Amino acid sequence: MEQTSKSGWEFTGTNGEFKLKYPERSSFLYFPLVNEGGMMSSVTPNLHGQATSGHNTFLTPPLSVEDLHNSRASRNFWVYIEGKGAWSAAGNSARQHAQAYEPNSDDSELEAGLLWHRVTRESRELGIKAQITSIVPCGQDKVELMQVMLTNTGAAELIITPTAAVPLYARSADDLRDHRHVTSLLNRIYTSAQGVEVQPALSFDERGHRVNHTSYGVFGVEGEGRTPVGFFPVQEEFIGEGGSLDWPEAVVRNRAPETREEGVHKEGYEAFGGLRFATASLLPGEGRSYVVILAIESERIDIPGLMAKYGSATAFDVLLEENKAFWADKVNTVEFHTGDHAADQWMKWVTLQPVLRRLYGNSFLPYHDYGRGGRGWRDLWQDCLALLIMEPADVRSLLLNNYAGVRIDGSNATIIGQQPGEFIADRNNIPRVWMDHGAWPFLTTMLYLDQSGDLDFLLQEQSYFRDSFMSRCRERDASWDAAGGSHLQTSTGETYKGTILEHILLQNLVPFFNVGEHNNILLEGADWNDGLDMAAQRGESVTFTAFYGSNLYDLSVLLRTLQERTGLESLELAEEMTLLLDTLEKSLNYESVIAKREQLNLYYTAAPNKVSGVRVTLPIAKVAADLAKKAEWIFNHLRRNEWVQSDHGDGWFNGYYNNDGERVEGEHAEGVRMTLTGQVFPLLGHAAAPEQIPHIVAAVERNLLDDNIGYRLNTNFGGIQQNLGRAFGFAFGHKENGAMFSHMTVMYGNALYKRGFVQEGRKVLDSLYKLSANFELSRMYPGIPEYINEQGRGMYTYLTGSASWLLLTMVTEVFGVKGRLGDLLLQPKLVKEQFDEQGKATIKTVFAERMLEVAYTSTGSREYGEYEIYSVSLNGAEVTLQRVSEGVVIPRSILRALPEGELHLLQVELA
Repeated sequence: MEQTSKSGWEFTGTNGEFKLKYPERSSFLYFPLVNEGGMMSSVTPNLHGQATSGHNTFLTPPLSVEDLHNSRASRNFWVYIEGKGAWSAAGNSARQHAQAYEPNSDDSELEAGLLWHRVTRESRELGIKAQITSIVPCGQDKVELMQVMLTNTGAAELIITPTAAVPLYARSADDLRDHRHVTSLLNRIYTSAQGVEVQPALSFDERGHRVNHTSYGVFGVEGEGRTPVGFFPVQEEFIGEGGSLDWPEAVVRNRAPETREEGVHKEGYEAFGGLRFATASLLPGEGRSYVVILAIESERIDIPGLMAKYGSATAFDVLLEENKAFWADKVNTVEFHTGDHAADQWMKWVTLQPVLRRLYGNSFLPYHDYGRGGRGWRDLWQDCLALLIMEPADVRSLLLNNYAGVRIDGSNATIIGQQPGEFIADRNNIPRVWMDHGAWPFLTTMLYLDQSGDLDFLLQEQSYFRDSFMSRCRERDASWDAAGGSHLQTSTGETYKGTILEHILLQNLVPFFNVGEHNNILLEGADWNDGLDMAAQRGESVTFTAFYGSNLYDLSVLLRTLQERTGLESLELAEEMTLLLDTLEKSLNYESVIAKREQLNLYYTAAPNKVSGVRVTLPIAKVAADLAKKAEWIFNHLRRNEWVQSDHGDGWFNGYYNNDGERVEGEHAEGVRMTLTGQVFPLLGHAAAPEQIPHIVAAVERNLLDDNIGYRLNTNFGGIQQNLGRAFGFAFGHKENGAMFSHMTVMYGNALYKRGFVQEGRKVLDSLYKLSANFELSRMYPGIPEYINEQGRGMYTYLTGSASWLLLTMVTEVFGVKGRLGDLLLQPKLVKEQFDEQGKATIKTVFAERMLEVAYTSTGSREYGEYEIYSVSLNGAEVTLQRVSEGVVIPRSILRALPEGELHLLQVELA
C-alpha cells in the first residue's frame, strides 16, 4: 500500500499522528472524542460537532453531518482585539466565513493523534495565533476539555478580551424539533465563579413528564486557575437583537457581561456557556492559556471537585499525556510493520475503530444521526471479532451474554439494551426478522474457540429470549405479558436454559427448513443488506443460504472434534429439537419445499414460545451426520440451481429472488445484474466449488470493479425495485445501491485469502486502502469508511463493522497468526511488497494471553507461493516444527508457559 495523495493528511509519528493543512476547506470532516465513562463528542476543524452522553442528554445541540457547515451553533472561543475587532480562534465567525476563499483568510493546520485533536489558526492580518487542543479525558467522568493558547505573532502589543462561547442545549435529541421552545422553559440556569450550569426541571415527554436530575455545564479558567470575570448564561442576551452565534453583539461590540457574579439564577431561556475572561495585554511573542470544560453529571455538578481535577493549564497538559498513553496502549495491542510505513500507521486508525463502535454504538457521530444509541444484533457479534484480537479477556462473558438474545424459534431480539446481555421486548409493534442474524453468532464463536480452545464454552447453559413474537414474527403470543419477564419458560413456568451449543444448533437448523419456492432460505425482513427489505413474502437469500450451509458443515466437524477431544458421546437437547434433526428418525426429502415447511410448522407447534423442559439424549455422531447431510444438500443445490453462466465465459452465483419470485441476478437485455454479496458468502465458506472460484473472480472484476470507487456492491439494476428493497431507491453509486461498501469489500478480500487466491485478495484490500487514503477524493481522516460514494468520498466514517473484518483479515489471513482450537497456527500469506527492505514483516498481537511479536524474515523469494516456513524460534530458542497442511502449529502449552506481562519474540524464517 502506498500513500496516494501528497496534498492531504500525512503521518508525522509512530502512533497514528497526522497533520493536515487548511482542514476547514474540506466539508464533512469530524473527529471522535470519547471515553469509557460514556462521554461521546465529535469536533470539526472549526470546533463544530456535539457533546453528549446519550440520546436524552445532549450538552450541545444534536446535529447531522449537514449541520457541520450550515449550523452556527458550535463551540467557539472569541477574541476581541482593541482597535481591530472580533476574531474567532475557532475560525467560526461571519467575517472569517466570508473571507474563506480570499487571500487574507487565516492560515490553519490540523494535528491529531489517537483521540486528541489540535487546530492551529493564525491571522497574519491581525497578528494573532490560536492553538486549540481538544480531548475527552480517559476515565469515567463525562467531561470534554479544550485548551486555547493565544499568541501575539505581530510586531505590536495587542489588547485582547477573550470569551468562551458554547451553546448549552441540555436535553434530549427528541426535543430538537418537538417542543424546542417549550423545553427551554424548563431550564434552570445557575452561575458559579467558574462558569454556567443548567439543570432542566423536567424531562419533557408526552408519555409522562419526569423530574430531571441531569446537569450540564461550561466552566473555564485562565492559566493556573484565574476565573472568568463575567458570564453570558442566556443565548439571546449573548447574540443580541438581530445577532447570531457567528457574529454575536456581546463580542462584536465588546459588551460587558450583565452577569458578573456567581449565584445568579435564571429560568426559562436557552442556556449558554458564555464565559468572559479578563482583558489582557499581549506583547509580541507573548501568549496566554485558557482551559474550557464541558461537563455532564447525573446530579448538580460538584464544581469545586471538577475544577480541582481539570481546572488548570498544568492539569490539562497531564491529562493530554495520559490520554495519549491510554489510547496508544489500547491500539498497540495489535501492531503491524511492513514495507509501507504509511499503511502501518493507517491500520492503527482501523484498529481503533472497533473500540469506537463499542463506545458509540451506531449513533452520536454526525453521519450516524439515527437510532438512540446501542448496537444491533449483527453488530454485537461482528464487533466481537476485533475484540477477540484486541481485548480477548472480556469476550467470553460477552458471547455468553449475547446468546441470551436467541428465541426458541431461531430468531433473536432486535432491541439491544445498554448493559451486556440486556434485551428488551418490542416497543414499536414492528414484527421483523433479519434472516441473516442466526448465521453470525457461530462464526464469532468459532473464532473464540480457535483462539482459546475453550470447548467447555459450548456446554455452558444460557437462557433464551421471549417476547410477544413467535414463529419468526409470523404470529403473536397473546399469553405473553411484559411483567412476566423476557426469559423463555417451560410449561411449568420455570426459566428454561439450554447449552450454547443448543442455541447455535437452533439458529442454524430452523432456517434450513424456512425456505421459499426455489428452496432457498426466505429473505424475511432483510439479510445483511438491510436495504433489501421489501421481499418478505417470496424473497429468498441465496447468499445466506450458502452461509448457513457452511455453518452446518463446520458444526458437524466441530461436533466430531468435541467427541474426539473430550470423549463426549452424546448431547442433551430440548426434545422439540428432534423435529429439526429429521435424519435421526426418518429423513425428509430436502428437494421438497412443502415437506420442509410442514416440518418447520411441526416444530413451531411443538415449541410455541415455550418448551416442555424435557431434554433428550442424542448421539453426537448422529447429530453431526445430520448436519453434514443438510450442508451437502445446500452446496449441491446452489451449485446446480443458482450458478449464473455468463456469455463471457465466466460465471457467478445468483444472490436473491425478489418478492415476485423472480431470480434477481444474471444477464438481462437492460444489462448485467450482479451483487458482490452473492459471491462473498459462497466463497467465504464451502458452497463455491474450487473450479468456480476463478470464474467468480473474473466476473467480479468485469462487472463490479470501478477504478474510481473500487468494488461496487452491485451493478446498476436500473430504477427502483419495490419487489426487492428500498436500497434501489437510493441513487446508484450511493450507500447500499452500488457504492463501494467497505464491509462487503473487506469480506470479499477475506474470502479470497481463505480460498488461496492471495494476489486477488491483496488487490481488493489494497484498493480499499488507496481509496480511503486518497484525501483529494475521500475527504476523510485516516481510517475506513462505511462506504465510498460515486464521487469517491468516504462516508459514515469511524463506526463501521468493516474495520473489525479488516483487522481480522490482516491478523489471521495476511500475517497468518490464527488459532486452531487453542493452538497457534502460523500460515503467512504475505506478498512481496509487504516485506521491508531487509525482507522482514512483523506483527505484534495477543495470543494465549501472551503478547507476541511474530517476525517473518524471508531469506529467499518474498512472493507468496514461493516460500514456506523453514524454521521458528521463540525468544531465541528453536521450536520443533509441527507441520500441518495449513502451516505450522505451536502448541498452546508452550505459549502459556511463558512469563506474563512480557513481549515474546517468535522469529519465523521463510525460505
